[in-house]
Amino acid sequence: MQMDYLTIALSKGTLLKPTLKLLQEALLPVEGIEPDSRNMVFNYENEAIKYIMCRPTDVPTYVEQGAADLGIVGKDVIVEQGKDVFEMADLKFGYCRFVVAVPAEMKDISLKELNYKRVATKFPAVAENFFRSQGLQVEIIKLHGNVELAPIMGISDTIVDIVSTGRTLRDNNLVELVKIMDSTTRLIANRVSYRTRHERIQPMIETMQKIVKGAS
Repeated sequence: MQMDYLTIALSKGTLLKPTLKLLQEALLPVEGIEPDSRNMVFNYENEAIKYIMCRPTDVPTYVEQGAADLGIVGKDVIVEQGKDVFEMADLKFGYCRFVVAVPAEMKDISLKELNYKRVATKFPAVAENFFRSQGLQVEIIKLHGNVELAPIMGISDTIVDIVSTGRTLRDNNLVELVKIMDSTTRLIANRVSYRTRHERIQPMIETMQKIVKGAS
């Protein structure tokens, strides 16, 4: 008989350690998972749980497509990608925020003065939606690496990026002009899985919510 695993997509990188702590507190199996492990799939037959290790940007896709029933990933990724998934719980760790940042010499300008300016970002959807909501038109320049370099090299006037402490901005002579939104780690579910496997998924969600509530 084939094992009916519940599959959970986990984000590799900085979110993995607090994620494993939460799973352990929720009495889910985590033995053998190491942050630097090269394994991408971990099966736990006794508990009928399977984890897949993904880049954070891939987690919503695996969940939306049904390859994973649940996923743990930052709100920043969820908002940027706009995938068709259920957001089930705020897990309260991995805090960061989306900001508009400008070179220090522009720190006194108003947001309106960025109309028709060039904005470098790894998050084009978030940037586009924010400026449009403010009634502003900007030229979005999508980058995959360090967006802080763009104003220094003259390819953009400003940036939209994720920051936690703001140190990288300061190191590159940039200042936060306005906060767009906060981001923390979320538990997401595949829409079909949530309906068809509700009796397995719902208790897990409630357990995680209780743990998070107790910790806050």
